[in-house]
Amino acid sequence: MPAQIRDGVRVEVDVAERHLTIVECRRSWRADKGSEWTRFPIARLRYTKTTGMWSLYWRDRNLRFHIYDLVSPTAGVEELLAEVDRDPTAIFWG
Repeated sequence: MPAQIRDGVRVEVDVAERHLTIVECRRSWRADKGSEWTRFPIARLRYTKTTGMWSLYWRDRNLRFHIYDLVSPTAGVEELLAEVDRDPTAIFWG
């Protein structure tokens, strides 16, 4: 995050047994909420144990995840993270 917004926006990762969910966190803009943060899932990296591969998923407006088919499953997450960061279709960050 750029320095000027770091106190209001951050990116976190929720870890589960077979997937990682990238979450955007924002400080509440409402004064009555104090220092409360909202959490919004951005993308999911899902691991398939039988193949040893990670796949990338995008989230729809109903908070459901769908396979992102512009990158192939891979043994490491680096390429998938780079695709989320690049976001050529604006499906992750808008």
